[in-house]
Amino acid sequence: MIYLIGSLRNPQVLIVASVLRGAGYEVFDDWYAAGENADDAWRDYERQRGHTFAEALQGLAAKHVFAFDREHLEKADIAILVLPAGKSGHLELGWHLGRGKRGYILLDDPDRWDQMYQFACGVYTNLEKLIENLPSSSVGT
Repeated sequence: MIYLIGSLRNPQVLIVASVLRGAGYEVFDDWYAAGENADDAWRDYERQRGHTFAEALQGLAAKHVFAFDREHLEKADIAILVLPAGKSGHLELGWHLGRGKRGYILLDDPDRWDQMYQFACGVYTNLEKLIENLPSSSVGT
């Protein structure tokens, strides 16, 4: 299974997921259903309760969302970070790679280059090229 990592505000996530499914891959992108304002709504709710960010991370809502995402990221054979994405997306990819699993980055031609993207199994500016280089053993898994 491929776990798509990205931003709730990036509509490319749904497009990438659709293309990958069309190529025969099982894709997990259900986290996207929370909507583009989910993180802001959670922050605002916790602030209204008088909680700091550190305190909010210990709340049931944060623990639930984290467990949901982590469960599916653990199950995934491959993770693809679809940029632009934020801090959490980069943490998810790093955690996945650190477990010895395959991870890729899909981005537009970047203005700023970053040497650390070499941790990924591949960096692509073209989805079709990325699909060509995904392990064929992952199709239909």
